[in-house]
Amino acid sequence: MPLVILAVGILILFFLIVKVKLNSFLALLLVAGIVGLAEGMPIDQLIPTIEKGLGGTLGGLAIVVSFGAMLGKLMAESGGAQRIATTLINVFGREKVKWAVCLTGFIVGIALFYEIGFVLLIPLVFTIAAEAKIPLLEVGIPMAAALSVTHGFLPPHPGPTAISIIYNADIGTTLLYGAVIAIPTAIVAGPLYCNLTKDINPEIPKGMYNPKIFKDDEMPSFGISVFTALVPVILMAASAISKLTMDADLPLRHVLTFFGQPDIALTISVAIAIYTFGIGRGKSMEDVMKTVQDAVLAIAMILLIVGGGGALKQVLIDSGLGTYIGELVANSDLSPLFLAWLVAAVIRTACGSATVAALTAGGIAAPIAVVTGANPELMVLATGAGSLIFSPPNDPGFWLFKEFFGLTIKETVRTWCALETIIAVMGLIGVLVLNVFVG
Repeated sequence: MPLVILAVGILILFFLIVKVKLNSFLALLLVAGIVGLAEGMPIDQLIPTIEKGLGGTLGGLAIVVSFGAMLGKLMAESGGAQRIATTLINVFGREKVKWAVCLTGFIVGIALFYEIGFVLLIPLVFTIAAEAKIPLLEVGIPMAAALSVTHGFLPPHPGPTAISIIYNADIGTTLLYGAVIAIPTAIVAGPLYCNLTKDINPEIPKGMYNPKIFKDDEMPSFGISVFTALVPVILMAASAISKLTMDADLPLRHVLTFFGQPDIALTISVAIAIYTFGIGRGKSMEDVMKTVQDAVLAIAMILLIVGGGGALKQVLIDSGLGTYIGELVANSDLSPLFLAWLVAAVIRTACGSATVAALTAGGIAAPIAVVTGANPELMVLATGAGSLIFSPPNDPGFWLFKEFFGLTIKETVRTWCALETIIAVMGLIGVLVLNVFVG
């Protein structure tokens, strides 16, 4: 019976988001309440449980997501992202420009949400395709693949960061493992897969973009742009490496662990970006703070949706449903890593949202990870990989890709949906391989 209640709850969630078009945050809270009451949770405990789940999730996430958005916005409006792109293209040359665009998407994507990164880089993709006289998708697919991979696998993006908290995983170690999987995945889904789509050659859609192209003297240098974008990654990676290689009582390890905490790493990176992308470029503090404010406003709803996922997770735990599922599969031969991937993939296909899929699957699979002793960092990556699969038409990313590249539905399935599925499957394979060595 508990599994039936969970299944009905997920179906209601799908119905509210897909058919009723209810806001995902409201749908998650409503379903959390329905599932909690149906599982026998006392009505007077329902709201405290929801508050505990929402507050606990956002408590570890609000600074990370907000500061990540600030960093991305400052980089975009200073011309730093354009500097990274144009420099890499000059280095790689026109014949290998798709590799340059993939690397650009990977670097820029670390600091930007997928939608922001896509809208930011799409004018450059159009410009590169026109100037180099190459098919539009030859640069568009590598860009989209790189952005999607970083969005699904690498903190400080909201999905990986939030499910790291759900699984009680170390975010620095998750970033390190995620990078190992993300790099080959981006290569296969981007520069390699685009070779199979050469028969699809859309024109640059007219009137679809109005790019702001910075002049050379308006942009920060390549070194400053890359350094600022990668500061949080460097600090978190250093922390993760220190935990794997240093004795626990070494002072240096404690220092690196402190600076490698996502909150601290992003605080430092934003402080650097305020100067390198703002004041150091001649902008006033007022203008820089306006950019910071706009960045936070843009991700407010994302934070609420993530918090709603945390509320549902807490209801599943406090109602005893999570423990029930964990005990049910504890003696199963099915890998908990594969199970987390599969649950996320099913939810993603049904409701469209990768974030909702990751958070819901994380709430379901978290007790399983505890009971089976599965590696929490790999559970994060397995869940993140599953949450990216297919990208059905109820995913806004589907229409974003289709409309900007002027594709038909069939062409979008062959390009966007295919590359997302490649990322999901490659992610699962990478997790299972890593599990042999670190699990």
